[in-house]
Order: sequence, then C-alpha cells, then structure tokens
Amino acid sequence: MTKCQVPAALIHQIEQELDEDEKEMIFFLCRDLVPDLSYADIRELLRALNEKGKLSFFGLSELLYRVKRFDLLRRTLGTEKAAVESDLARYHRTVSDYRVLMVEINEELDKKEVGSLIFLLGDYMSRMKMAKNKSFLAVISDLEKLNLVAPNQLDLIEDCLQNIHRIDLKKRIQKYKREALSARSSQPVYLNALQASLPNLSLTDPPNSSVIQNMNKQRSLNGQHAIQTEPVHISVQESGATSPQVYDDRYRMQSQPLGICLIIDCIGNDTDKLEETFKALSFEVHCYRYLSVEAMNQTFHQIARLQKHRDCDSFICILVSRGSPQSIFCTDQTYPGYPLDRVKNFFTGDSCPELLGKPKLFFIQSYIVPANQQEPTSLLEVDGNEQKITANTRRLWNCSIPPVADIFWSQCKVDVSVLERSPSSSSCYLRCLTELLCNPHKRKLPLLDIHIELNSRVYDWNRTSDPQQQYSILLQHTLRKKLFLFPS
Repeated sequence: MTKCQVPAALIHQIEQELDEDEKEMIFFLCRDLVPDLSYADIRELLRALNEKGKLSFFGLSELLYRVKRFDLLRRTLGTEKAAVESDLARYHRTVSDYRVLMVEINEELDKKEVGSLIFLLGDYMSRMKMAKNKSFLAVISDLEKLNLVAPNQLDLIEDCLQNIHRIDLKKRIQKYKREALSARSSQPVYLNALQASLPNLSLTDPPNSSVIQNMNKQRSLNGQHAIQTEPVHISVQESGATSPQVYDDRYRMQSQPLGICLIIDCIGNDTDKLEETFKALSFEVHCYRYLSVEAMNQTFHQIARLQKHRDCDSFICILVSRGSPQSIFCTDQTYPGYPLDRVKNFFTGDSCPELLGKPKLFFIQSYIVPANQQEPTSLLEVDGNEQKITANTRRLWNCSIPPVADIFWSQCKVDVSVLERSPSSSSCYLRCLTELLCNPHKRKLPLLDIHIELNSRVYDWNRTSDPQQQYSILLQHTLRKKLFLFPS
C-alpha cells in the first residue's frame, strides 16, 4: 500500500463540513479516479485515493475550490481562493474540464429544469433510472454508463438544453468543445469511468507548488506533520500530454466527403435506403445492382483505383447477395462464387496504399444457399488481386501500420428461404443498421457500440422468428482507434 499523503483527521474534518450536494459534486469530479467505488461516500472516496497515493493537499484544495468551499480552503488547508486559482493556471489540473463543466451546469439548473431534462431523456434511459428526484449529475452518470455522454460526446445534452430553452448553458458546452478542439492540452487523457484503471493518474502535487510548500512547512495536525512530497517528474505518456490532435484515440473523419461508399446489391431490396443513409452521413455513394461475378470483379478493380481515396478519411463496402458463408454468388448463381477474402484484399493497405491507416468498413448480407442446392459448375476464372492497385498512387514504404489493420468486417448470414418466403422484403440486419445510423443520437456513438445495439436488435427479432429464418452476425475487426461515422 502506498504511504498516505494526507492525515486521516484532515479528511474526516473536511467530510464533516460538506453538505450532501457538495459531496455529490466531489464524487462526480473524482469518478474517473476510482471507477470501482460504487457508492457516494466521500470519506471512503478520499480514503481510497489517499491509500493509493492518489491524493495530495493540492488535490484537496482543487476539489474544495471546485465546489466553492473557499472557507474550508482557508480554515483547513491554510490557503486562499486566489492562490489555488494561480496554481491551477500554472500547473497540471487533475480534474477534467468536462467534469468541471458538468458541475457548473448542475449548479445553474433548478429542480424543474432537471425534471424536464429527465422527461426528454426518457427515450434513452430505463424507467428505473428516470427517478424524478435525481440530480443533473446523477443523470449524467447514468448516461455515461450507457455510453450516451462523454467529454467528446455532448450533443444529446446540447439538444436537451435547447429544448428547455437554456441556450446559455448550451453555448457553454459549445465553447468547451471549441476550446477542446484547439487546445494542446497537458491534462490527463479522459477515460470513461467504466474503463479507467488509472495506474498513473493521481491528485498529485504540482512541481514547486507554493501553496503545498507553505502548507507542508506550516501545518501540524494532531501532532503529525504533513508529509513533504518530492516533485513528481511525469513522462509525456503518463501526464497525458498530447499532440495538436486532441482526440488521438479516434480516427480522423473530417474530409468531404468522408469516404467512398460502394454498395453492390444483387437482391435489389435494400439499395435505396442504404444509398439515402450513407449520403446523409456525407459519403460519396456508388451503387450497383444485379452484377455478375465478372462485373463485380471489374467494379472492385475500378473502385480500388479511384484517386479520391487519397483525399478521403474512410471507405465503406456493402454487399447483398445469395452465396455461401465464404463467397457471394452475384447473379451467376454458380458455385463457388466470388470469394469474400478477395473482396477484402482489394482494399488493404498494401493493395490500395491510399487507404493505408484509414478505416475500411465492410457490411455483408449473405443469403446462404444450402450446399445441396448449389450448382456444381465452376465459374470462368477471373483475375484476382495478384497485381497491387498501385496506379498513380504513392506507397508509404516507411509506414509502420500493418496492411491488414483498420478493417471492420460485419457479415450477417440468413437462409435463402427468407427471400423465397418474402421476395421483396429488406434484410432485418441492414434495416436495423440504417435505422441506427439515421437516428441523430445513435449514429454519434462509436461504431463498435452501434454494432452492439445492432446485434441486440437483430437477436430480438430472432426471438419471434422461425429457426430457419433467423439471422446470425459475425464481427471481425482490426480497428486501432475509436471510429465515429460523422465529421469530427
């Protein structure tokens, strides 16, 4: 156990002075530091931080400053509001700007306004979580658990503030977002409280802090001198110092268009809705219906050679066809069809260098033809992808990104009898995908979270379906970062 920095008597004294609202605010501010602490007991929170070596006198002064207990700053820590503000401006701040902003908004809202927010959020939260007496901070904590709110994901809160006519608070969020995009921040990189392990993050003393030095020199509490801590020299990785790109854990999605979206639909039931959806998401959509294997092969060659990939941040390919689990039959209806692995290989980093390091997404709806119904004739041999797609492209020889990285592969399989029973019906899988991406809030989730909900909706549909008509989804990916399908 790490040696404690703050005497227990001081923690006890502060805990006794705080009211319930102030305790809730402090717990919210520190929620990322001890994500495994499930109840809002401030004494237990501070004790846990202290025992793990994640608490200091500077950390305490920052927390009291954030909840505006300037009297406690003076009486218990021997410092003033102005001194803390000076240190916060000069040194590493341990409480994220996002959590400070949420606490400030919490203080600006009255009970009636919070009740209106809870009502507006009814479509996103269960009845159990919609208690009318909840505070704004409790609501935000629930939304964080559902991955609906995060430091870089505040549109839902903005919309709700707009609806209750708190445009002033909406503007504060917009200001925060602008500053986050332009800042070259050295504060810790935020992790969702459910994900944070935080081995290096602590409420540590800033180097050479005059406030801490004075407190350590002057303070003697219950016969114990406060422990003098040495300045901590933190590496760039530990401190969370970032490059000019603020969100280094997410793919860049800023090009116009965001990317090429290739749709090949050999069934014909889903093209229109897919085209509408991905155009709305700022993709340049290329649609093809009822292709033969040879025509499909030519299409892949043509799309992979497009120079526009150089200026785009992503690529999407959607295939809808009868086939086997490993291939698609197109309109030829002959075995073995067009291998799905060959489709993927057209767009890997070595075959299409302009897409190296960029996310490449594949959504495949396969209507599986049973083996005893597949025609035994083999197809005319088509050129594979032996020749790399290098015409008019520049290979990044020194790039360390593996060619097979950044691929998202989602394949849904269902028996071909689904088409025989209802020839004009759309795919449940593709219908749910477009519904999620058309929802203004759902589509702003990370792609993996969207796919989890897609799984849930499809399997809910399966519960009421005949076993032979049920869909199964396979997801494989080599994504290295979070992916959001909107400009960011």
